[in-house]
Amino acid sequence: MRLDAITFWVRIAGLFLLRSRRTTTVLSLMVLLSVATLIFLSSMAVGINDAMVRNSVSLYSGHVSGFDLAVALEPASLERKGVAAVVRRVESQGLLQRDNRFERITLVTSDPAEEIRSAALWRKIVAGRHPQAGKAEILLSRYLAQRLQVRPGDQLHFRQNLDSPPVTLLVSGLYHTGVEKLDRNLVFCPLQVIAGVPAGWSAAIFLHDGANPEDIVVQYRKLLGESANFKTWHELMPDLRQLIDLNYVSMSIVIFIVFGLVALGVSSAFVIFMLKNLREYGIVKAMGVTPLEISFLIATEVGMMNFAASCGGVALGVVVTSLVSNTGIDLTAFTSHNRYFAVSGIVIPRLTVYSLWAPPMIAFCFGLAASIWPAVLVVRSRTADILRGG
Repeated sequence: MRLDAITFWVRIAGLFLLRSRRTTTVLSLMVLLSVATLIFLSSMAVGINDAMVRNSVSLYSGHVSGFDLAVALEPASLERKGVAAVVRRVESQGLLQRDNRFERITLVTSDPAEEIRSAALWRKIVAGRHPQAGKAEILLSRYLAQRLQVRPGDQLHFRQNLDSPPVTLLVSGLYHTGVEKLDRNLVFCPLQVIAGVPAGWSAAIFLHDGANPEDIVVQYRKLLGESANFKTWHELMPDLRQLIDLNYVSMSIVIFIVFGLVALGVSSAFVIFMLKNLREYGIVKAMGVTPLEISFLIATEVGMMNFAASCGGVALGVVVTSLVSNTGIDLTAFTSHNRYFAVSGIVIPRLTVYSLWAPPMIAFCFGLAASIWPAVLVVRSRTADILRGG
């Protein structure tokens, strides 16, 4: 088709839509609300993914974890653009004793002030307080406290093995995260309280929003060599990574189902519209208009309507998402026992390329598909039968 012919049929399609204002308004409103709703739901899905990552990494591990780091390596040397904090931790395996009760634990010694500033585990303290720097105090889980039958203010003895001399420690507080890996055997103590701990140390590296953990690991390996043992949360939490991927797949399926139903409704409405005005299309066919041009006319009508409605839906979806993102949505009542929301149940919707453009693009594609049925109906109808029936 020539450009002038395309321009002509586009103008005719616009006149058809303007003439049937009620039908056009109802169908446009259906598409507009569908696009706006799915943009908001998609941004909510992204916000839920963000919240799960934020809760999981901020609780203890950080976005990047370093293992078996040399004593000479200072935490300050790991600071890079995008790195918010580097927490130095020294782990020691040993036994925790109360009277004749023993529990094998992992003692984590670190700077209490840095732990409170960077990690969120202190927010899960359910009794007592966090250990103070320089004091022989420990923070242990409620599970271990129940096993050893202790509470804040009681004394425990730590020893690296049965032959080593015990170190007396005061229980300063109890925590409970709901994450078995943390609650089972981790005990926290200030640095330099325990003598003879392993020389190597581990790093919990917390990043600013938007920083890429993989990029940070690449920089560390350039600094320390390819053998440097750094892992991102993607590697340490494959279950969380799969859950995020599953959320994207689920949301994509919902978008396709919704617009499949919307397209069916649009197609049915246009068929009814075509049957009501079938004589006009018969006259157009009698004037020598080709099936291609008729199909283009109908597809243009549906496409123009979907495009305009999708633009309105995008604008409405962006406004609603922006308003909600200022405060977030508190889902604590539904996530209180979920380990991926151990720190906070606040979900902040976030617009991404996926959440912003997937709904309108799929709406437009399904809208064009919706024009096939009415176009086939008109094209396959014989001109004489249409005029005779009219």
